[in-house]
Amino acid sequence: MQLSDNHNSLLWALLGLLFAAICLVALYKTWPILFPDTVLKTAVDPACDLRAGACMTQLNEGGSITFSIEPREIPVVKPLQLQVNLAGIRAKSIEVDFSGVDMNMGFNRSKLSRVADGVFSGQAMLPVCVWDAMEWEAQVLIDTQKGLISVPYRFITVRPGVPLPDS
Repeated sequence: MQLSDNHNSLLWALLGLLFAAICLVALYKTWPILFPDTVLKTAVDPACDLRAGACMTQLNEGGSITFSIEPREIPVVKPLQLQVNLAGIRAKSIEVDFSGVDMNMGFNRSKLSRVADGVFSGQAMLPVCVWDAMEWEAQVLIDTQKGLISVPYRFITVRPGVPLPDS
């Protein structure tokens, strides 16, 4: 009887170690995707209003990024057209990562396609939120030869029929 108890304890300990190892490998593999290392991260421009039109960010190191979302009212659960125009920056690839400012909305990242020299475009869709208005941050992630450049843009979505809150 005691041999069986020791055997079960050893089996459970091995299963626990195996589960911990699997979790560590999964964390190791997904860490760069969830938390990419950046060589340059700019501040949010409070004057940017993506509902009014494209926003441009000048980099101190030279170059600029222009980001736009269509349609301008930025609806939730509907296709959005994203466009990034680069000037003075050569990108290998560009992704846009959407996150809720005050609420975790899960992983929501879109890869853009190169449509011309310095022009990248793609589609995304924002999930619905339980709040009438939701503040979002779109991190434009630009993969360059020197490393990853991260440029944040903030905007608000509202439920249909709900007025946009005063800024």
